[in-house]
Amino acid sequence: MTNLSRRSFVQALCAAGAATPLAAACQTMASGPFFQRQAAPIGIQLYTLSDMLATNLEGAVSAVAKIGYKTVEIPSYMGKTPAQLRELFDRNGVKCTGAHIGMNAGTDAAPGLRGNIDKLAADMHVLGVTHVYAPSMAIPADIGLTQQPNEGYAYIARVSEAMGEDRWKRLAAELTDIGRKLKAKGIGFGYHNHNFEFAKAGNRTGYDIMVTESDPELVSFELDVGWAAAAGNDIVALFNKYKGRYSAMHMKDIKATTTPNINLKMDPSDVGAGKLDWKTILPTAYAAGVRNFYLEQEPPFATSRLEAAENGYKYLSTLEA
Repeated sequence: MTNLSRRSFVQALCAAGAATPLAAACQTMASGPFFQRQAAPIGIQLYTLSDMLATNLEGAVSAVAKIGYKTVEIPSYMGKTPAQLRELFDRNGVKCTGAHIGMNAGTDAAPGLRGNIDKLAADMHVLGVTHVYAPSMAIPADIGLTQQPNEGYAYIARVSEAMGEDRWKRLAAELTDIGRKLKAKGIGFGYHNHNFEFAKAGNRTGYDIMVTESDPELVSFELDVGWAAAAGNDIVALFNKYKGRYSAMHMKDIKATTTPNINLKMDPSDVGAGKLDWKTILPTAYAAGVRNFYLEQEPPFATSRLEAAENGYKYLSTLEA
């Protein structure tokens, strides 16, 4: 059997779901950049370019398209109508596949997850969005804590530590309810983490409770790798632990100087220039169910935000993993 025909034969067996040893052989034979091999577009969460969104949204979208990004995730409606956003994305050859929508009532023009779900779902269909993600939890009305002067993000950590198992379970139940409503309208739903969700609640973390107590048919998760790592998690272990619960990820890198915390603190870097092992993380994420990959970076930036987006794309587009 020639090398070419042998390769074709083994690949055909792998595609047909052959035995484990042959599946392993497929993995070892795989070559080329990860995203090219998986035919997966490299996306960007537009929050990365937040300095441009209010004043030059057209320029931001045009710039990421020229860099090579094929998909975008929006951090909000950014002061535009869904039709205006769709026209802008179409004109620049990018697809808007994801949206962050807050856990609030929102407005008539831009409804939140606790608002007009019918309007929200209709807006997402105009945009072409397949999944909506809650970007953060809402502070429970009964938490009984007040933010102190100059406390900053430490207040969020205090809230997370005070949540307890019952409040995290209530949040998981609300996520399930939102997911049910959106699924009925043809939109997927999930939750995006920071690092405060990894606060302890009994023998588990808030994140563990959200994943295990929410309905897997109605709620998926968008793992923000940078924030999860900033909380001290092993990212590969986390993807493996909850395999099948993930639909998206934020590709975010951190420096080795980042001290594990739940206080919304990290030492960010351009993707590929930090401490995270992307050669292992990306295939593990794909195996865990991730199909929407969005680069996102937090401030402070060593260069401009746009340069960081370009540096990250260059690294990811050529990475063999």
